[in-house]
Amino acid sequence: GPGRRCALAGGLVAALALGGVWWGGALRAGAERAITDSAIRVRLVQPDAAQHLKWRPDMARLFFERQLTLTAAPADPLPDVVVWPETAVPFLLDSGTAGRALPAMAAAAGGAWLAFGVQRVEGRQAWNSLAVLDPAGAVAAVYDKHHLVPFGEYMPLGDRLAGLGLRGFAVQEGFGYSAGPGPVLLDLGPAGRVLPLICYEAIFPRSIAAVPERPDWILQITNDAWFGEVSGPFQHLAQARLRAVEFGLPLLRAANTGVSAVIDARGRLRASLGLGAHGVIDAVVPWPLPPTPYARAGDGPLALLLILLLGVVAALGRRGLDPARGRR
Repeated sequence: GPGRRCALAGGLVAALALGGVWWGGALRAGAERAITDSAIRVRLVQPDAAQHLKWRPDMARLFFERQLTLTAAPADPLPDVVVWPETAVPFLLDSGTAGRALPAMAAAAGGAWLAFGVQRVEGRQAWNSLAVLDPAGAVAAVYDKHHLVPFGEYMPLGDRLAGLGLRGFAVQEGFGYSAGPGPVLLDLGPAGRVLPLICYEAIFPRSIAAVPERPDWILQITNDAWFGEVSGPFQHLAQARLRAVEFGLPLLRAANTGVSAVIDARGRLRASLGLGAHGVIDAVVPWPLPPTPYARAGDGPLALLLILLLGVVAALGRRGLDPARGRR
């Protein structure tokens, strides 16, 4: 009947549109020049701190010392930047413990910049942050996670629920993290300008599209230990690879228990360190590709395509119900 023909026509239009997108992507991938490597050298550190052990005082010290040892391991040539994962240290950024620990971290980095996940507190506010130590051991930059996990890092209506003792399950300080101001670019000296992402911020394209200038590469720190060793860490890795493809940018990720990885601008894994292992990845950052159509236009073309498809389906539906054509 008319309804069935309308549905088939709409399905055909949708299939042609998706096929055209796939064909265009395949042409672009085949036409792009080979991705070469930059001169930027990175060491990704994976301590393999299981979530149920991570904050135990004795184990927290062990994991911290393990990261120091992995950071100081010989490398030839030396890295420009060392990366530790999300909430990698068992102290607050502005605490007295940090004043003693940060020089040891800088010494282990041996003249490299060091990016690491840390919590910080000011008054009654707390943030899940990425901090950067320069080669002299000074805090050169801080990025606060802005896209927080509801019920994990903050409680909706938190002020009301705090009185009942309800708090985000991933929070160590207070009853929830505060959101940072938004995406930023960090200057890592010889390692270039990077866009920092913390944990699941990498699944949202707008976290990348919102920066005013294009970064040289994307840096993700994450703690996927929450997901154990089932599908979660692999899904998170796949989403990070998609971000690299969408924007034509290399993405490097340091994960607490895995999967740490170097991903080039076509989404290919250049190197990885799997679940349940501790160690380092020493790698060079691949060069980015030219901005992709998605990086230039965002979701606008897709929204326009959906509107056109809805218009076609509506027009076919009206035609199928036109009484002058003897249809009901």
